[in-house]
Amino acid sequence: MQKIAAALIGGLIAATATSLPAHAQQPAYPSKPMRFIVPYPPGGTTDTVARGIAGKLTDKFSQQVVVDNRGGASTIIGAELMAGAPADGYTMLLATATTLSINPQVYPKLPYNTLRDFAPVTPVVYFPYVIAAHPSVPANTMKELIALAKSKPGSVSYGTPGLASTNHLAGALLETMTGIKLLHVPFKGSGPAMTAVLGGQVNLIITGAATVLPHAKSGKAKILAFASEKRHPKFPDIPSTGEAGLKGYEGGTWFSVVTRAGTPRAIVSTLNREIIAALAAPDLNKRFTDIGFDIRTSTPEEFTRFIREDMAATAKVIKAAGIKLR
Repeated sequence: MQKIAAALIGGLIAATATSLPAHAQQPAYPSKPMRFIVPYPPGGTTDTVARGIAGKLTDKFSQQVVVDNRGGASTIIGAELMAGAPADGYTMLLATATTLSINPQVYPKLPYNTLRDFAPVTPVVYFPYVIAAHPSVPANTMKELIALAKSKPGSVSYGTPGLASTNHLAGALLETMTGIKLLHVPFKGSGPAMTAVLGGQVNLIITGAATVLPHAKSGKAKILAFASEKRHPKFPDIPSTGEAGLKGYEGGTWFSVVTRAGTPRAIVSTLNREIIAALAAPDLNKRFTDIGFDIRTSTPEEFTRFIREDMAATAKVIKAAGIKLR
């Protein structure tokens, strides 16, 4: 009897062991279509970046990566959707500096928490800004602009896409570092702000080079400097703010990809690897750099550290400038 019982138990264990892999095995990732939330309307720079990446991932994964534009409320609508998505790697968010670093500093109540709700995957692009002026402004260099602003505090105006935008923060940081006082004029988007500068209603704009370059070539605007420590390699003829003595000054914005916190590490690593590979593809790389983007990627761990550091730096600028949303 004991031999029979032992044989039965042994057979049961063997049968169970052989059947376990079939039940425990997980389907290959990804095994269904994916959702890529863009917290801005279609047609903008964020949409361009997301659709470029989505196309490459669709080809790589043989699964459709669907771009879902959910614009509005300073990216909060899209970010809230991401915060409520399952932690399975099938939903991603094209998160910007506004989403992850600025909103937590200016909104007392958010439906998401940057550090709690999101799993950083990688930064994707950086959009460096230039400081440009209407041709009538009596300054052709940053040093001349600073001198002009110091001689007439509050009289030199600059337009931005809105209060607490990265453009606004770039202007506020310029004021803090130079001791000047500018007049901030918020608009509902970069387009209207650029139009106001071209019409002479506003003196300056701090925005992406790609937005200004066509107008600079036609003589309708003049670029004073890239808002960076060194000259941009693609635009070597444009001086930098660093050359004007503004050591450490940088104006621009960054885009990134995050997914839901709690997503398995292996899936986050897969997304990181394939997004970086997509951005390294010659066609996509050229498409983005030709319109003024710098490709910037990192590991999830490095990106997590960057977010924490950027949130702290952003908080300092906002506090020093007294920026508040009414």
